[in-house]
Amino acid sequence: MRKSKRQQKNESTGQLNLFRDHEAKLPSESPDVGNRSGMMSRVELLSLLEDQRAQTENILERIVDYGNLMKSYQQVRKNGGSSGVDKMEVSELQGWLSKHIKRLQEELLTEQYEVSPVLRVRIPKPNGDTRELGIPTVKDRLVQQAIHQQLSPFYESVFSENSYGFRPGRSAHQAIEQAVKYIQSGNEWVVDLDLEKFFDKINHDRLMQRLSKGVGDKRLLRLIRSYLRAGVLEDGLSEQRTAGTPQGGPLSPLLSNIVLDELDKELERRGHKFCRYADDCNIYVKSRKAGERVLRSITRFIEEKLKLKVNRDKSGVRHCSDTRFLGYTLLPDGGIRVSDKSIVRLKDKIREITRRNRGVKFETVIRELNQIIIGWSNYFRLANRWLSTIRDLDSWIRRKLRCYRLKQCGRRYTIYKFLVSLNQPVGKSWNVVMYSQGWWQMSIKVAVCHGMSNIWFTQQGLQSLHNRFLV
Repeated sequence: MRKSKRQQKNESTGQLNLFRDHEAKLPSESPDVGNRSGMMSRVELLSLLEDQRAQTENILERIVDYGNLMKSYQQVRKNGGSSGVDKMEVSELQGWLSKHIKRLQEELLTEQYEVSPVLRVRIPKPNGDTRELGIPTVKDRLVQQAIHQQLSPFYESVFSENSYGFRPGRSAHQAIEQAVKYIQSGNEWVVDLDLEKFFDKINHDRLMQRLSKGVGDKRLLRLIRSYLRAGVLEDGLSEQRTAGTPQGGPLSPLLSNIVLDELDKELERRGHKFCRYADDCNIYVKSRKAGERVLRSITRFIEEKLKLKVNRDKSGVRHCSDTRFLGYTLLPDGGIRVSDKSIVRLKDKIREITRRNRGVKFETVIRELNQIIIGWSNYFRLANRWLSTIRDLDSWIRRKLRCYRLKQCGRRYTIYKFLVSLNQPVGKSWNVVMYSQGWWQMSIKVAVCHGMSNIWFTQQGLQSLHNRFLV
């Protein structure tokens, strides 16, 4: 029997009340529920941006100020890097500035400055793919850095506390430490978001719309747009860019944070616990089911609202112990270990340095290894689990070096004399060269290990990974 209109209305009202009651009971990690504090923060954000627009009405004058340009020059010189399409080196910038700084200031203020194309360089990635870098000219890097120095303080006041990448006073280590706290509080499941070719997919119109809300100087907005639309030069051919901001320019990190701040604000509005470092974002939830719900909802927001693409093959919901974040793997008990992939990458670098056919001095190999060891141990100093893996790496590095040093000796008799010079018994030294099959097997012989011992490597200046982790 067909229901009357009154029955239908009562039934709809009852369903609506049930929905409201259910909504009130939903946990804060639900992806579809806002909260009053989130709405208030949005109002406050709009107010801050309105004030910012007023304060940046004539910001281009501050950007071209002599003091700001000199500070920018110092940073560009410190960063170094290759030349762009005009072949001007960083070392030539000071001389160019001393002659043309007045003209540069005038061209920027009168909007006569011409942005040069960026030089495209492809960097191999560990997975066999390539990462595209865009190298601006030294002059463009100077101007971009000057813009960054003046704009960054305004946006730092509105950026999320959960954003850690390319920000002053923030680091990857802080992101890891915060993620550990989330996991220890019971949020062991991770929504691991991977944005497909993020820097290449940034929508110019949306970015300029976001910038126009907080930047009042339209001259600066037009200058930034000209940087976004600058052509790309590769193999002598120029290509116009309609989307993306090339990695390699000083302004790109700030622009990427401005784009993804919209994602941060949405995650905060929904009450999520998350950490974002550049385009690497992890959301921490209490169950796989909650994570799958969040992943679907946030993917929809990113693709429909931000006009970016989520890589579905790499994104997913995983337990924290199966997830890699900024090179680390985080464990439920608060443990932090170096991820397996980070170990593989380190070993690949060491193999490249210790190739036995390189033909460089042993001292040079050790110096190059030390640079890797010091940088790697400084970055992964938060690791407090699986340190035996680090100790094994030390042993493996020394064995690779023994192979290299023995190969340098060349002939059997030269190897024999080298081992004897290291105070090894004559008989054992001779047995090494007579009964070993290949350099790798030779490197674990007793005479070789005793002659080129841990103490001997320390005397040669080799740094120890394991010892640096124990400091």
